[in-house]
Amino acid sequence: MSNIKNIAVLGNGGREHAIAWKLAQELGQDAIFTLPGNAGIPNSHAIDISDFGAVRSFCLTHDIQWIFVGPEQALADGIVDYFQDSNIQVLGPDAASAKLESSKILSKEFMLRHGVTTASFIKFNCIKDGQAFIQSLNESFVIKLDGLAGGKGVFVCDTPKEGLEALDELQKKYGENISFLVEDKIIGDEISIIGFTDGLHIQLLQPSQDHKQLLDGDNGPNTGGMGAYCPVPFWNNKLADDIQEQIIQPTLQGIQKEAMNYRGIIYFGIMISDAGPFLLEYNVRLGDPEAEVLLPSLKSSLVELMEATLTKQLDSIQLEFEEGYFVDIVLASGGYPGSYPVGLPIDIKAMPSDILLFSAGVTKKNNHLATNGGRVINLVSHGQSFDQAIRKAYANIKNISFPQMYFRKDIGLRKNQFLKNYS
Repeated sequence: MSNIKNIAVLGNGGREHAIAWKLAQELGQDAIFTLPGNAGIPNSHAIDISDFGAVRSFCLTHDIQWIFVGPEQALADGIVDYFQDSNIQVLGPDAASAKLESSKILSKEFMLRHGVTTASFIKFNCIKDGQAFIQSLNESFVIKLDGLAGGKGVFVCDTPKEGLEALDELQKKYGENISFLVEDKIIGDEISIIGFTDGLHIQLLQPSQDHKQLLDGDNGPNTGGMGAYCPVPFWNNKLADDIQEQIIQPTLQGIQKEAMNYRGIIYFGIMISDAGPFLLEYNVRLGDPEAEVLLPSLKSSLVELMEATLTKQLDSIQLEFEEGYFVDIVLASGGYPGSYPVGLPIDIKAMPSDILLFSAGVTKKNNHLATNGGRVINLVSHGQSFDQAIRKAYANIKNISFPQMYFRKDIGLRKNQFLKNYS
């Protein structure tokens, strides 16, 4: 076990609660500081994490040696670069490497350079040029804003009319001269493959699946995620080998060839189609809500995994996972992902010991928990079978309530026909 004493977790959502919870299992709650955290995360401190100087001062005051970055913005803004000259080590890629997530165009060009299987695309630098191209299309396509957009910069379109409406929305928000790409729409089942990389090796967590759309049946607008589960029930060696060969290994070789300073988490958003796996996107941090099932499913030490990543010794450890399945259901505010009320009282009754609650959009009001975001609480269950985990999760939602609470009723029930038929 490492001699590490204290770790700071940056972020304020359910993902960061799950990270802090997992680390506290090993080091104790007093050793894990969450910045800024939220009212449901123990040992939270209201530090503005966009102010790297304030983060540094806090870490020095509290003898913090490592920082685990939750959200992508801090990585894109260069927090790894900022701490480069200090004794405080930050888990994550530097700003240049973080462009794998923060720039969709640079990310796709990286995939092309290194032979990663992905959809064909065309890039644009202004709305007008994109409009002309989209009007000529007669097949489904996807529009992606080049920069970070909090999960709201991707539009899946089946007609030119939908594409033009998406561009109009982007123009109203960001202006005429913005960079974006239009790529072929891949039909299939999406899965999340997330791992740790030290730039030399990649150690993968369990395969998981997110539910991004607001409504049952994968309808409605995209959200930050309405639920997740792991592992994927239809996972098999053929699928694992194809993803390694076509996506993961070419990515790792690209990181090495381009001498990236990358010691952190890498997320592969993958679509499984009739033609095999296609990489949709990279993220450079844990997914949310995937983290809320992946970390409880990790039997191995997260502290040791962090240390191996930071010291470039990932090949020295072998990850172990808990048996069975984990299911996360997001309890959201009515109106999310649009406007929604805040400050509504949350009532939580006694829960079974094997149910985990990770808070996201919560605050304290009159000394009681209250809503303070779109995604409010993640309820996570564990079952020996997939069906058992799903039933257990939904059976315990009755123990949580707040006005206008909303959740999907079909997490884990997707047909996944492409995954089932993969061979």
